[in-house]
Amino acid sequence: MESLPRLSPRQRLKSILDDGKYIELYKEMTTGNPLEFKGYDEKVKAAQEKTHEKEAVVVTKGTINGEEAIVMVMDARFMMASMGSVVGEKITSGIEYATAHKLPIIIFTASGGARMQEGIFSLMQMAKTSAALAKHDEAKLLYISVLTDPTTGGVTASFATLGDIILAEPGALVGFAGRRVIEQTIGEKLPDTFQHAEFLLKHGMIDKIVPREELKTTLGKILKLHREQKISFKEKIQSMRSEKQSNVKFTDTKQSAWERVKIARKIDRPRSRYYIDSFVEDFVELHGDRLYRDDPALIGGIGKIGGIEVTIIAHNKGSNLQENIEYNFGMTHPEGYHKALRLMKQAEKFNRPIISFIDTPGAYCGVGAEERGQGTAIAVNLMEMANIKVPIIAGVIGEGGSGGALAIGVADRVFMQQNTTYSILSPEGFASILWKDSSRAEEAAETMKLTASDLYKYGIIDAVIEEPGGGAHMAKEAAAENLKNYLVQELKILRTKSKETLVKERYERFRQFGK
Repeated sequence: MESLPRLSPRQRLKSILDDGKYIELYKEMTTGNPLEFKGYDEKVKAAQEKTHEKEAVVVTKGTINGEEAIVMVMDARFMMASMGSVVGEKITSGIEYATAHKLPIIIFTASGGARMQEGIFSLMQMAKTSAALAKHDEAKLLYISVLTDPTTGGVTASFATLGDIILAEPGALVGFAGRRVIEQTIGEKLPDTFQHAEFLLKHGMIDKIVPREELKTTLGKILKLHREQKISFKEKIQSMRSEKQSNVKFTDTKQSAWERVKIARKIDRPRSRYYIDSFVEDFVELHGDRLYRDDPALIGGIGKIGGIEVTIIAHNKGSNLQENIEYNFGMTHPEGYHKALRLMKQAEKFNRPIISFIDTPGAYCGVGAEERGQGTAIAVNLMEMANIKVPIIAGVIGEGGSGGALAIGVADRVFMQQNTTYSILSPEGFASILWKDSSRAEEAAETMKLTASDLYKYGIIDAVIEEPGGGAHMAKEAAAENLKNYLVQELKILRTKSKETLVKERYERFRQFGK
């Protein structure tokens, strides 16, 4: 697979930073020879003359679309950007500077691996850089890693893959062990796409592949979405008034439970992707669980609703048969729930509210899902969501089926659109298990009390969002407007609550069910 032509650090900085301007940090640091390795000094000198750089990384401070950041760029021309003591020292110093000055970090990685001539000192740079990033992470600061060609060895196994958000250039070679070593070990020839950016995206290791011409715009958008959100005293007073006056009203029609089941399942009903495209501004979709793969049955990303930065977690159903097959009909694998939790914990780090759209017949039932711990994935999400210290709003926009729905549904506010369903399992499954007759599904739907109006009366949900006459599919724009208005109203209220209050009230909300 073809990778993009490699850029020097100065070319990269010129293409990314505003007006190509920056302040360079630690530029006088030069390499020593800790092991007194014969010929090493001459090799370093030759690399310096070839590249006109002192070492294989350049550390700078600059702005991208007006957003200040520490930007580091590794140089594959300099001894394949192998990580010696000074490379590690410059990167660590840059991280420490960013932490002290409360700045985000962007690192463009490129490396052939360890600097062999420095032996164990090279190996220690993996721990040193990672430890510095732990302090940056503890300070709740953003780190974006951009993987360029090639990124291998110890760099991959340390700072390159520790980003809050990991981007990659198309075709970039990224991996830990070398291709030749793996082929010799397993005795097989590897496919051409192995260890390239596209392979990593499919296998859940990176968030996004970004064409080079879109990098500056994408980075600027991500930086803006991570600005510190401050709430004024006036907003707090307004939210207190809104909460007191909040009384969601809706006009319930006489449709039967089974009719609502059929509306919720309609192929032309607006799905998560439609609502995201309709009212989530500057949306950046993020991919992968960092463990195994990316699950297309669940969408995750960051954006703004009504000017408020949010994390979006959403089941992904298609609008036609081909899309539904591709998205597994919104039935999530363990990897989808891992991705959801990863992004929810990221939202907690950056004090960003979470919006969850539920639309699934249930978690995927299959051999692979069981082998990879489907039950555990759901259970961990339930426990973690109960204690996440940012506002969470979750709601059913189609089918809310079983634990697969609840796995992204533990929230401060839970809503349902008017013609949706939320239940322990499908009516067909209910009738089949309890009555041994799946043809009694219509009767089961009535018995199960699975409609929005039923669950509102029971207090299981907090609000019913009105749909246009006949269902959301009849007037999608109006349905989207109703949903957006509800979300903005509740976001304004919940954002003013303390972390302790959010967690306490969320616990009490679920504690009451079944008393």
